[in-house]
Amino acid sequence: MADSRNGSGGKSGATKAKGKGKAKPKAKAHADRMKEKVDERRGAADGLAGTIADRAGDWSLDARDPSWMDKQKYLFNPLMDLWFRMEIEGFERLPPPPALIVGIHSGAPFVWDAWTVGFQWWRHFGDDRILHGTAHDVLMAAPGVGDYFRKMGVLPAAPDSILAALAEGRDVALWPGGEVDSLRPWGERDRAVLAGRKGFVRMAIAAGVPIVPVATVGGPDSMPVLVRGRRIASALQLDKVARLKMFPIVLSAPWGIAPAALPEIPLPTKIRTAFQDPIAVDNDPSRVDDADYVERKYDEVVASLQHGMDTLARRRKFPVFG
Repeated sequence: MADSRNGSGGKSGATKAKGKGKAKPKAKAHADRMKEKVDERRGAADGLAGTIADRAGDWSLDARDPSWMDKQKYLFNPLMDLWFRMEIEGFERLPPPPALIVGIHSGAPFVWDAWTVGFQWWRHFGDDRILHGTAHDVLMAAPGVGDYFRKMGVLPAAPDSILAALAEGRDVALWPGGEVDSLRPWGERDRAVLAGRKGFVRMAIAAGVPIVPVATVGGPDSMPVLVRGRRIASALQLDKVARLKMFPIVLSAPWGIAPAALPEIPLPTKIRTAFQDPIAVDNDPSRVDDADYVERKYDEVVASLQHGMDTLARRRKFPVFG
Protein backbone atom coordinates (compact mmCIF):
# COMPACT_ATOMS: atom_id res chain seq x y z
CA MET A 1 0.00 0.00 0.00
CA ALA A 2 1.29 3.46 -0.86
CA ASP A 3 0.92 6.23 1.72
CA SER A 4 -0.26 9.63 0.47
CA ARG A 5 2.63 11.41 2.16
CA ASN A 6 5.26 9.90 -0.11
CA GLY A 7 3.54 10.62 -3.43
CA SER A 8 1.76 7.27 -3.72
CA GLY A 9 1.96 5.41 -6.95
CA GLY A 10 4.15 7.81 -8.94
CA LYS A 11 3.23 9.27 -12.34
CA SER A 12 3.03 6.39 -14.73
CA GLY A 13 3.05 6.99 -18.46
CA ALA A 14 -0.53 5.76 -18.62
CA THR A 15 -1.81 8.47 -16.27
CA LYS A 16 0.34 11.48 -17.03
CA ALA A 17 -1.16 14.13 -19.28
CA LYS A 18 -0.68 17.84 -19.73
CA GLY A 19 -3.77 19.21 -18.05
CA LYS A 20 -6.19 17.10 -20.01
CA GLY A 21 -6.51 14.12 -22.32
CA LYS A 22 -7.84 13.88 -25.84
CA ALA A 23 -10.95 15.94 -26.50
CA LYS A 24 -14.18 14.03 -27.09
CA PRO A 25 -16.22 15.51 -29.99
CA LYS A 26 -19.14 13.16 -29.32
CA ALA A 27 -19.21 14.25 -25.69
CA LYS A 28 -19.13 17.91 -26.76
CA ALA A 29 -22.23 17.47 -28.93
CA HIS A 30 -24.02 15.66 -26.12
CA ALA A 31 -22.92 18.34 -23.62
CA ASP A 32 -24.43 21.06 -25.83
CA ARG A 33 -27.75 19.20 -25.96
CA MET A 34 -27.77 18.64 -22.22
CA LYS A 35 -26.98 22.30 -21.56
CA GLU A 36 -30.13 23.31 -23.39
CA LYS A 37 -32.19 20.90 -21.26
CA VAL A 38 -30.57 21.90 -17.97
CA ASP A 39 -30.91 25.62 -18.78
CA GLU A 40 -34.59 25.07 -19.57
CA ARG A 41 -35.10 23.28 -16.24
CA ARG A 42 -33.27 25.98 -14.31
CA GLY A 43 -35.18 28.69 -16.12
CA ALA A 44 -38.50 27.14 -15.08
CA ALA A 45 -37.62 27.38 -11.39
CA ASP A 46 -38.90 30.40 -9.46
CA GLY A 47 -38.57 31.94 -6.01
CA LEU A 48 -35.68 30.71 -3.87
CA ALA A 49 -35.35 27.59 -6.02
CA GLY A 50 -34.92 29.83 -9.06
CA THR A 51 -32.25 31.90 -7.33
CA ILE A 52 -30.34 28.75 -6.39
CA ALA A 53 -30.66 27.41 -9.94
CA ASP A 54 -29.43 30.67 -11.46
CA ARG A 55 -26.40 30.91 -9.18
CA ALA A 56 -25.51 27.23 -9.57
CA GLY A 57 -25.81 27.51 -13.34
CA ASP A 58 -23.10 30.18 -13.45
CA TRP A 59 -20.12 27.88 -14.02
CA SER A 60 -17.04 27.80 -16.23
CA LEU A 61 -14.26 25.30 -16.78
CA ASP A 62 -11.88 28.26 -16.62
CA ALA A 63 -12.95 29.32 -13.11
CA ARG A 64 -10.41 26.93 -11.60
CA ASP A 65 -7.51 28.97 -10.19
CA PRO A 66 -4.22 27.01 -9.90
CA SER A 67 -2.57 29.71 -7.77
CA TRP A 68 -5.51 29.62 -5.37
CA MET A 69 -5.26 25.85 -5.14
CA ASP A 70 -1.54 26.13 -4.42
CA LYS A 71 -2.30 28.38 -1.45
CA GLN A 72 -4.72 25.78 -0.06
CA LYS A 73 -1.89 23.28 0.47
CA TYR A 74 -1.12 24.97 3.79
CA LEU A 75 -4.58 23.93 4.95
CA PHE A 76 -5.03 20.60 3.21
CA ASN A 77 -1.56 19.08 3.58
CA PRO A 78 -1.55 19.17 7.41
CA LEU A 79 -5.24 18.31 7.45
CA MET A 80 -4.67 15.18 5.33
CA ASP A 81 -1.35 14.10 6.83
CA LEU A 82 -1.77 14.98 10.50
CA TRP A 83 -5.47 15.30 11.29
CA PHE A 84 -6.95 12.63 9.03
CA ARG A 85 -3.70 10.56 8.74
CA MET A 86 -4.88 9.85 5.22
CA GLU A 87 -3.74 6.94 3.08
CA ILE A 88 -4.52 6.83 -0.63
CA GLU A 89 -3.59 4.28 -3.27
CA GLY A 90 -4.40 3.13 -6.78
CA PHE A 91 -3.20 6.04 -8.93
CA GLU A 92 -1.48 3.46 -11.12
CA ARG A 93 -4.90 1.99 -11.94
CA LEU A 94 -6.14 5.16 -13.63
CA PRO A 95 -6.71 4.93 -17.40
CA PRO A 96 -5.59 7.76 -19.71
CA PRO A 97 -7.81 10.84 -19.37
CA PRO A 98 -10.60 11.62 -19.50
CA ALA A 99 -12.37 9.36 -17.01
CA LEU A 100 -15.43 9.63 -14.81
CA ILE A 101 -14.38 9.06 -11.18
CA VAL A 102 -17.34 7.78 -9.14
CA GLY A 103 -17.34 7.45 -5.38
CA ILE A 104 -19.12 7.77 -2.06
CA HIS A 105 -18.67 10.57 0.47
CA SER A 106 -19.86 11.79 3.85
CA GLY A 107 -20.78 14.97 5.69
CA ALA A 108 -22.01 18.41 4.62
CA PRO A 109 -21.25 21.00 3.43
CA PHE A 110 -17.54 20.06 3.48
CA VAL A 111 -17.42 16.37 2.65
CA TRP A 112 -13.88 15.75 3.80
CA ASP A 113 -13.40 12.34 2.19
CA ALA A 114 -14.33 13.91 -1.17
CA TRP A 115 -12.29 17.10 -0.81
CA THR A 116 -9.25 15.08 0.20
CA VAL A 117 -9.52 12.94 -2.96
CA GLY A 118 -9.46 16.11 -5.03
CA PHE A 119 -6.52 17.59 -3.19
CA GLN A 120 -4.56 14.33 -3.17
CA TRP A 121 -5.11 14.24 -6.92
CA TRP A 122 -3.72 17.78 -7.26
CA ARG A 123 -0.81 16.90 -4.98
CA HIS A 124 -0.04 13.83 -7.14
CA PHE A 125 -0.52 15.33 -10.62
CA GLY A 126 -0.37 19.09 -10.15
CA ASP A 127 -1.65 20.69 -13.36
CA ASP A 128 -0.49 17.73 -15.48
CA ARG A 129 -3.91 16.12 -15.12
CA ILE A 130 -6.89 18.23 -14.07
CA LEU A 131 -9.74 16.80 -12.00
CA HIS A 132 -13.03 18.66 -11.60
CA GLY A 133 -15.04 17.81 -8.50
CA THR A 134 -18.82 18.28 -8.44
CA ALA A 135 -21.26 19.61 -5.84
CA HIS A 136 -24.97 20.07 -5.16
CA ASP A 137 -26.64 23.21 -6.53
CA VAL A 138 -27.25 24.51 -2.98
CA LEU A 139 -23.51 24.52 -2.27
CA MET A 140 -22.62 26.01 -5.65
CA ALA A 141 -25.17 28.78 -5.05
CA ALA A 142 -24.14 29.57 -1.48
CA PRO A 143 -22.36 32.95 -1.12
CA GLY A 144 -18.70 32.46 -0.31
CA VAL A 145 -18.87 28.68 -0.41
CA GLY A 146 -19.80 28.57 -4.10
CA ASP A 147 -17.00 31.02 -4.95
CA TYR A 148 -14.48 28.89 -3.06
CA PHE A 149 -15.70 25.76 -4.81
CA ARG A 150 -15.37 27.34 -8.27
CA LYS A 151 -11.80 28.45 -7.63
CA MET A 152 -11.00 24.87 -6.64
CA GLY A 153 -12.38 23.65 -9.97
CA VAL A 154 -15.68 22.30 -8.63
CA LEU A 155 -18.62 22.15 -11.06
CA PRO A 156 -22.38 21.74 -10.48
CA ALA A 157 -23.32 18.05 -10.36
CA ALA A 158 -25.33 18.39 -13.58
CA PRO A 159 -25.00 16.67 -16.98
CA ASP A 160 -24.11 19.85 -18.89
CA SER A 161 -21.08 20.79 -16.79
CA ILE A 162 -19.84 17.21 -16.34
CA LEU A 163 -20.08 16.36 -20.04
CA ALA A 164 -18.46 19.68 -20.99
CA ALA A 165 -15.43 18.86 -18.83
CA LEU A 166 -15.18 15.32 -20.19
CA ALA A 167 -15.49 16.67 -23.73
CA GLU A 168 -12.43 18.84 -23.05
CA GLY A 169 -10.46 15.76 -22.02
CA ARG A 170 -10.59 16.51 -18.29
CA ASP A 171 -11.36 14.01 -15.55
CA VAL A 172 -14.48 14.55 -13.43
CA ALA A 173 -15.26 13.21 -9.95
CA LEU A 174 -18.91 12.55 -9.19
CA TRP A 175 -20.73 11.32 -6.10
CA PRO A 176 -24.08 10.12 -7.51
CA GLY A 177 -25.60 9.27 -4.13
CA GLY A 178 -25.74 12.95 -3.25
CA GLU A 179 -27.18 13.77 0.15
CA VAL A 180 -28.61 10.24 0.51
CA ASP A 181 -25.02 8.99 0.50
CA SER A 182 -23.20 11.81 2.28
CA LEU A 183 -25.75 11.98 5.10
CA ARG A 184 -26.29 8.26 5.59
CA PRO A 185 -26.52 7.21 9.27
CA TRP A 186 -23.26 6.33 11.01
CA GLY A 187 -24.42 2.71 11.32
CA GLU A 188 -24.22 2.49 7.51
CA ARG A 189 -20.83 4.17 7.28
CA ASP A 190 -19.19 1.30 5.37
CA ARG A 191 -22.01 0.76 2.86
CA ALA A 192 -21.68 1.90 -0.75
CA VAL A 193 -24.73 4.09 -1.39
CA LEU A 194 -25.40 5.45 -4.86
CA ALA A 195 -29.14 5.78 -4.17
CA GLY A 196 -30.15 4.01 -7.39
CA ARG A 197 -29.05 7.02 -9.44
CA LYS A 198 -27.78 5.68 -12.74
CA GLY A 199 -27.34 8.90 -14.70
CA PHE A 200 -23.56 8.67 -14.33
CA VAL A 201 -23.56 5.43 -16.36
CA ARG A 202 -25.45 7.15 -19.17
CA MET A 203 -23.06 10.11 -19.07
CA ALA A 204 -20.05 7.78 -19.33
CA ILE A 205 -21.63 6.08 -22.34
CA ALA A 206 -22.50 9.41 -23.98
CA ALA A 207 -18.99 10.75 -23.40
CA GLY A 208 -17.25 7.51 -24.34
CA VAL A 209 -15.19 7.40 -21.13
CA PRO A 210 -14.49 4.67 -18.54
CA ILE A 211 -15.78 4.78 -14.97
CA VAL A 212 -13.24 4.58 -12.14
CA PRO A 213 -14.78 3.74 -8.74
CA VAL A 214 -13.00 5.30 -5.76
CA ALA A 215 -13.65 3.60 -2.41
CA THR A 216 -13.13 5.32 0.92
CA VAL A 217 -13.76 4.67 4.61
CA GLY A 218 -13.33 6.77 7.73
CA GLY A 219 -15.02 9.93 6.53
CA PRO A 220 -18.34 9.33 8.35
CA ASP A 221 -16.46 9.36 11.69
CA SER A 222 -15.57 13.03 11.13
CA MET A 223 -19.22 13.99 11.73
CA PRO A 224 -21.38 10.97 12.66
CA VAL A 225 -24.96 11.28 11.39
CA LEU A 226 -27.46 10.25 14.08
CA VAL A 227 -30.77 10.65 12.18
CA ARG A 228 -31.59 11.64 8.60
CA GLY A 229 -34.34 14.11 9.54
CA ARG A 230 -36.67 13.42 6.60
CA ARG A 231 -39.74 14.61 8.51
CA ILE A 232 -38.02 17.86 9.49
CA ALA A 233 -37.05 18.48 5.86
CA SER A 234 -40.61 17.81 4.76
CA ALA A 235 -42.03 20.17 7.38
CA LEU A 236 -39.60 22.90 6.29
CA GLN A 237 -40.39 22.19 2.60
CA LEU A 238 -36.69 21.95 1.84
CA ASP A 239 -37.33 19.73 -1.16
CA LYS A 240 -39.29 22.48 -2.89
CA VAL A 241 -36.84 25.30 -2.24
CA ALA A 242 -33.49 23.53 -2.32
CA ARG A 243 -33.95 19.94 -3.59
CA LEU A 244 -33.08 18.63 -0.09
CA LYS A 245 -35.05 15.72 1.29
CA MET A 246 -33.22 15.49 4.63
CA PHE A 247 -32.34 17.68 7.59
CA PRO A 248 -29.88 15.45 9.45
CA ILE A 249 -28.95 15.67 13.10
CA VAL A 250 -25.30 14.88 13.77
CA LEU A 251 -22.59 14.67 16.41
CA SER A 252 -20.19 17.49 15.60
CA ALA A 253 -17.62 19.78 17.15
CA PRO A 254 -18.04 22.23 18.75
CA TRP A 255 -21.83 21.87 18.93
CA GLY A 256 -22.35 18.32 20.18
CA ILE A 257 -25.70 17.04 18.89
CA ALA A 258 -26.82 19.59 16.31
CA PRO A 259 -28.05 20.09 12.72
CA ALA A 260 -25.49 19.10 10.09
CA ALA A 261 -25.87 22.49 8.41
CA LEU A 262 -23.87 24.26 11.13
CA PRO A 263 -20.15 24.92 10.52
CA GLU A 264 -18.10 22.10 12.03
CA ILE A 265 -14.63 21.15 13.10
CA PRO A 266 -14.17 17.61 11.75
CA LEU A 267 -13.38 14.95 14.29
CA PRO A 268 -9.90 13.39 13.85
CA THR A 269 -10.84 10.25 11.96
CA LYS A 270 -8.44 8.24 9.80
CA ILE A 271 -9.40 8.30 6.11
CA ARG A 272 -8.39 5.47 3.79
CA THR A 273 -9.07 5.80 0.05
CA ALA A 274 -8.33 3.60 -2.97
CA PHE A 275 -8.99 3.94 -6.69
CA GLN A 276 -10.39 0.71 -8.09
CA ASP A 277 -9.92 -0.86 -11.53
CA PRO A 278 -11.58 1.06 -14.39
CA ILE A 279 -14.93 -0.16 -15.67
CA ALA A 280 -15.31 0.13 -19.43
CA VAL A 281 -18.64 1.07 -20.98
CA ASP A 282 -19.94 0.50 -24.51
CA ASN A 283 -19.48 3.49 -26.81
CA ASP A 284 -22.64 2.65 -28.75
CA PRO A 285 -24.98 5.64 -28.10
CA SER A 286 -28.01 3.33 -28.14
CA ARG A 287 -26.78 1.84 -24.88
CA VAL A 288 -27.86 5.04 -23.13
CA ASP A 289 -31.46 3.85 -23.51
CA ASP A 290 -30.70 0.19 -22.77
CA ALA A 291 -32.07 -0.08 -19.21
CA ASP A 292 -30.72 -3.59 -18.65
CA TYR A 293 -27.21 -2.62 -19.75
CA VAL A 294 -27.22 0.55 -17.62
CA GLU A 295 -28.42 -1.49 -14.63
CA ARG A 296 -25.63 -4.04 -15.07
CA LYS A 297 -22.97 -1.34 -15.23
CA TYR A 298 -24.48 0.42 -12.21
CA ASP A 299 -24.38 -2.83 -10.23
CA GLU A 300 -20.79 -3.39 -11.33
CA VAL A 301 -19.76 0.01 -9.99
CA VAL A 302 -21.57 -0.53 -6.68
CA ALA A 303 -19.96 -3.96 -6.28
CA SER A 304 -16.51 -2.51 -6.97
CA LEU A 305 -17.04 0.28 -4.43
CA GLN A 306 -18.32 -2.13 -1.80
CA HIS A 307 -15.40 -4.53 -2.32
CA GLY A 308 -12.95 -1.64 -1.99
CA MET A 309 -14.66 -0.31 1.14
CA ASP A 310 -14.69 -3.76 2.75
CA THR A 311 -10.97 -4.13 2.05
CA LEU A 312 -10.15 -0.74 3.54
CA ALA A 313 -12.43 -1.23 6.55
CA ARG A 314 -10.57 -4.43 7.50
CA ARG A 315 -7.46 -2.30 8.11
CA ARG A 316 -9.04 -0.38 11.00
CA LYS A 317 -7.07 -0.53 14.23
CA PHE A 318 -9.88 0.94 16.35
CA PRO A 319 -13.71 0.88 16.02
CA VAL A 320 -13.78 4.67 15.44
CA PHE A 321 -11.17 7.20 14.33
CA GLY A 322 -8.78 4.36 13.41
